[in-house]
Amino acid sequence: MHASLPGFRMPDDEQVQHAADAFRMLSDPTRMKIMWALLQGETSVACLAELVGAAPTAVSQHLSKLRLAGIVRGRRQGTYVYYTAADEHVRRLLTEALFHADHDLERGHGPGDDGATADSPDAPTPPGASLR
Repeated sequence: MHASLPGFRMPDDEQVQHAADAFRMLSDPTRMKIMWALLQGETSVACLAELVGAAPTAVSQHLSKLRLAGIVRGRRQGTYVYYTAADEHVRRLLTEALFHADHDLERGHGPGDDGATADSPDAPTPPGASLR
């Protein structure tokens, strides 16, 4: 059936698993807020905790998981560790996810609702990012 589509290729199992793991790491609302903050620049656990409204110990646990997944990097300076997003791929993922959520909310749709999406200039865009 799909053999007639030029260039059609299913991703391999390892690639799909790696992508699913990354989405799983980003599927927590607190982690999404942490990542959004880190996309603005390097910061500490205490600052992140204040920004996302969570306890520093909870933020530290989230950061540990994100670091092990390769989504964030830490830089030690004395007794402090400063975190940053590992690369620009996460910026694109989060920007698109928030862009999609913005469209759903504008149309009154919730998760799982079906409907066409429309472009919106009001979607959040981190500094230096381009949606297209």
